[in-house]
Amino acid sequence: MFRIPAPRLGRLVPALALTALAAGCTSVPHPNPHDPWESYNRSMFKFNDTVDRALLKPVASGYAALTPQPVQTCIHNMFNNVADVWSAFNSFIQGRGADFVNTLGRVMFNSTMGLGGCIDVASMNGSRRIQNDFGTTLGVWGLKSGPYVVLPLLGPSTVRDTAGWAGDVAGYWGMYSATGVEDNVPLRNTLTAMKFIDMRASLLDADKLVDRVALDRYSFIRDAYLQRRKAMVDSRRNKTGTATLPDYSDEPLPDYSDDAAPSAQPPAKPADTAGRPGTPSK
Repeated sequence: MFRIPAPRLGRLVPALALTALAAGCTSVPHPNPHDPWESYNRSMFKFNDTVDRALLKPVASGYAALTPQPVQTCIHNMFNNVADVWSAFNSFIQGRGADFVNTLGRVMFNSTMGLGGCIDVASMNGSRRIQNDFGTTLGVWGLKSGPYVVLPLLGPSTVRDTAGWAGDVAGYWGMYSATGVEDNVPLRNTLTAMKFIDMRASLLDADKLVDRVALDRYSFIRDAYLQRRKAMVDSRRNKTGTATLPDYSDEPLPDYSDDAAPSAQPPAKPADTAGRPGTPSK
């Protein structure tokens, strides 16, 4: 879809090689307590930033500029619809019955009424997405986050989230295997490339915000990531701080009927929003 001119690629490879060799050379005398590997992390952050500015960001910017907004929205919604299947599974094994039922209902509603997920009809009817992943599940089960770490090309993570990322990859691979996509190599590679392009394009506005307000991009991104991940885990743990098995006996089922418009639905109470971030109101 997008090609890099040969001369530019020839200059890019040596630059990336030199940046990779420099990783780990910078020394931070007093690292953040949550970031004991800050010397390595800052070097890897610079490497990732070099790759991003030279390759990933231009591709994502070209995609955003050349692709009509309705097409971008459709592609983004379809990837979110697939991700919701994995989110529902994680909600189930976290013991969050309402989140599981609500997210599964979103998938079915968007897959049918939303033309395969192209249109996020569930959100239009007041049901918000509940993002979930295996790293969050490990946190709900009691596993500590461990030190902050910047992964090559993948970016911010922790020791726990790195293990969770491996679980996410296995989970997504299982979902695609069930549909037979992995047997179609061109389709599989195209979907994988489009997923990363869509993900990077969705971060373009956030990237501009960081450039505008952050005095230190590394610290800003690290702190924002750690705070967000902690909030995700805390909001999915019960009052005792431990996970329990699913119990659907008292959980309300989501209502996807078209009888009432989204504006007619009463706003969710703050306490309910914190405890059940995706539970739609009756």
